[in-house]
Amino acid sequence: MRRAIYALLTATLVATMPLSAQNAAPVLNFDSASNPLALPDDVYLGEVGGVATNSRGDIFVYTRTGHPTLSMATARPFVHGGSRLFQFDRNGKYTREIGQGVYGFLFAAQVRVDPQDNLWVVDEMSAMVMKFDPQGRVAFLLGRKAEAIQNPPRAGGPGGGGGEGGGGRGGGPPGAGPQQDLFNRPTDVAWDAQGNIFVADGRGTNQRVAKFSKDGVFVKSIGQRGNAQGQFASVDSIAVDAQGNLYVADAGSMRIQVFDNNGTFKSEIKNVGNAQAICITPGANQVMYVSNSNPPTDLDTAGEIYKMKLDGSMIGKFGKAGKLPKEFGTVNAIDCRSENTIYVGEVGNFRVQKLTIH
Repeated sequence: MRRAIYALLTATLVATMPLSAQNAAPVLNFDSASNPLALPDDVYLGEVGGVATNSRGDIFVYTRTGHPTLSMATARPFVHGGSRLFQFDRNGKYTREIGQGVYGFLFAAQVRVDPQDNLWVVDEMSAMVMKFDPQGRVAFLLGRKAEAIQNPPRAGGPGGGGGEGGGGRGGGPPGAGPQQDLFNRPTDVAWDAQGNIFVADGRGTNQRVAKFSKDGVFVKSIGQRGNAQGQFASVDSIAVDAQGNLYVADAGSMRIQVFDNNGTFKSEIKNVGNAQAICITPGANQVMYVSNSNPPTDLDTAGEIYKMKLDGSMIGKFGKAGKLPKEFGTVNAIDCRSENTIYVGEVGNFRVQKLTIH
């Protein structure tokens, strides 16, 4: 009996440790430039899917704004134009729009900048990942927009990422990530030092990370639907550290899972809440920023951002859900090229904040 009671108390303590660590994290002081971007008079931000900076300090914002256009053709209709990609200089001055009218721009999910200053745009509804060179020209495409007009792409249909049963090349058990290079509502992209590409493909039916070679050749799927280790309820954001380890924000299970470069499960970090956006800093002493984003159905819950070591231990936290400067509304993107100066893209508040952490 005593052993049973001891086991129960131990299990309860372990279960509450992540929340306790969350609450005990020191509060970090920070400042916010709540309007760091100077937009032209006739240009506005909508829901900010992604924000990123390049090596020169230029700022890129992929936003859900614009006017979708439907063009009728003999074989199928073409829809584009639901999102726009803007560039600003390091001082926040608007410089240009990139990719205006591009076929894959529908519903902004994310924008990232690789070590060579190429732009990578992830669009959830066109089910595509698009690489733009530093001059703003399309250089590389992953995935393919569905042949039919329906968006998001149908599960199992063209561009639908294989459907419920794994499907695609090589099949797979029910719920397994399909062994194929088509996506279903992708959300993020990352790279390792060798240039291998990782695509978060986890808000549709796939629940996986797809790995590609640097040339865009499909290598494998990592993960499948579920709540066990190595499984995902959703894949909302990803990052790769200097050793090539893959960090997967599984907001549906309120955790981050860590894999080696081949997709073998290593560990999980549970004290992160609804981890909708993550970012790992460059350099020798890397840290990770994690947004415990408030859900769009509850605007006053959580919202804080954590600064963490890569082993999951807390350095500190800052901010909360809200609408004022230094508050956050459903953060979907974090850029942390500099450890103590980060950019945050908010879906709920239609804005980008530039934060300085002290």
